Amino acid sequence: MDSSNGRDPDEVALELGRLLGPLRRAVFRATRSVEGLPDLPEAQIELLRVLAAEGPLAPREAAARLRIAPSTVSNLVKAMAAADLVERTPDPHDARAVVLTPSSRALDLLARYDRASTSALSRAVRALPAADRETLSAALPVLDGLVPALEAQVASAAGRNGRGTP
Repeated sequence: MDSSNGRDPDEVALELGRLLGPLRRAVFRATRSVEGLPDLPEAQIELLRVLAAEGPLAPREAAARLRIAPSTVSNLVKAMAAADLVERTPDPHDARAVVLTPSSRALDLLARYDRASTSALSRAVRALPAADRETLSAALPVLDGLVPALEAQVASAAGRNGRGTP
């Protein structure tokens, strides 16, 4: 038991794990309904975010950034290219390869998703009691710290198992 607040860390972890999926889905539903946005799968949005942030990437590089299998990126790109979300262009350094860039339509959709998501979350946060808003604000750095902590666990497990990260 953690003596700092009386909560067992395993219970906190269990509750957080149970909450993350429904919270993420609720944010996506609210975001889509606010602006009538298309129902893009989360994996497609994540790929678009990486391409928008990092510029043209080879599919393998995109897979590495997302820590997913290259075949998963290939499948995403097929669907996204058909929906005019991703453009495949010849790699300027290797004529046999392609690089991926988000289309102008995709960049517009990402901007709309961000505006709508911020708006939906802002309304939800404002509806909380002041003490809950303060608690949530104080928790943000802690939640942000969970990402590298979890990534370190993945890297450690991959090293113990003799595998690279996915």
